[in-house]
Amino acid sequence: MSTGMVLSLAMTLLFVLLGLGSPIFVSLGLSGLFGIYLITGIRGLFQLPASIFAQLDSFTLVAIPLFILMGEIIFITGIGKDIYNAFSKWLNKIPGGLAIASIYSCALFGAMSGVSIAGVATIGTMAVPEMLKRKYDKGLAAGSVAAAGALAVLIPPSISFILYGAISGESVGKLFIGGIIPGIVLATMMAVYVYIKVLRNPSLAPREHGEVTFSEKMASLKRLWPVLLLILVVLGTIYTGIATPTEAGAIGVFGAFFIALVYGRLNWETFRSALFKATHVTVVILIILASAYAFSQFLNLIRLPEMVAMWLTNLHLHRMIVMLIIMAVLIVLGCLIDGASLIIVTTPILLPTITALGFSPLWYGILVVLNVEIAVITPPVGLNLYTMKSIVGDQVSLGEIIKGTAPFIIVDILALLLFMFWPELALWLPGKMG
Repeated sequence: MSTGMVLSLAMTLLFVLLGLGSPIFVSLGLSGLFGIYLITGIRGLFQLPASIFAQLDSFTLVAIPLFILMGEIIFITGIGKDIYNAFSKWLNKIPGGLAIASIYSCALFGAMSGVSIAGVATIGTMAVPEMLKRKYDKGLAAGSVAAAGALAVLIPPSISFILYGAISGESVGKLFIGGIIPGIVLATMMAVYVYIKVLRNPSLAPREHGEVTFSEKMASLKRLWPVLLLILVVLGTIYTGIATPTEAGAIGVFGAFFIALVYGRLNWETFRSALFKATHVTVVILIILASAYAFSQFLNLIRLPEMVAMWLTNLHLHRMIVMLIIMAVLIVLGCLIDGASLIIVTTPILLPTITALGFSPLWYGILVVLNVEIAVITPPVGLNLYTMKSIVGDQVSLGEIIKGTAPFIIVDILALLLFMFWPELALWLPGKMG
């Protein structure tokens, strides 16, 4: 059987399984096994477990459960409420102040969790009911939190960067540091969008009439020092080279435990809950990773990455046009599969093309994660949309959430284009590392 026929059969099986609603790990795993069997026979299937184990037996991947556990412990401290309280007090007088406060709160919480739905759940539980109470537009209230929650995908410690680093061999530490400026810029772009939108239509977010004194504003900052210290220690140890991302994750877990003890929220039940949730999320990610490795093994057997690289480079188009095509493909795929699968499946296929075109794999990794940022808020798969719906219940329809989030997708795409055509903006900080 020809290679083309085998690829067609395996891809058909993949899309049929996805269309039938099979979990992504089942779809990828079975399609990969089917393809490998057609190419190598039963012998290739016997060799596959050892290959998958070798890929998963990685010190880099140990960072995933550590940073997830750090985020879960931070979640139980209730510190998200303090973050939102501080931002809302400082920004309450500007147009769309509560929505902008939600955006920056999600960004700051994302710097401790690395998982987008955690930010949506934590900040959204407080922010959206408060905005609705103050007559904010439903779409704006829900959309701003759902979109800003995705900043956790980009702002370190991002699980997406760990996955990309494990697959590409790129430094996870440099990827983390490379995500700082894009994260800050994107959060500010979202805030500016809300400000301009509300300035043009004040009825979307009625102004606050109550006064917040300067002493109240300063008092709101007192409980933020543990947050800022934890972020500074985790990212500072990575930037200075004192610790690897995995070691920094262990430091982060210790710091999160300390904060939980200071806040008086740590007991056996809360610890057990955090450990259980972190284990569950980690297992889900690793199962998807293992299945995607099986599928990637099949693609490597038929030399698809090399064929794609050869085809794209032989188009004789300007390399930035090729990048635009790749980004468009990733955006479309992001509507169909989850962010982790997007990274795991496409990176082995497209990375040879990126290097053949002379682009930096580090820069490409940042662009890929920006695509994941878009993926988590685009239907029909966008997890942040459904997380937000579970929070607001019947107060806001799913259609209103999607409509409110749609403008932020455009903001995300503009940010993607900004860092695509101005790579130095993303690569400046990693370039300062030793």
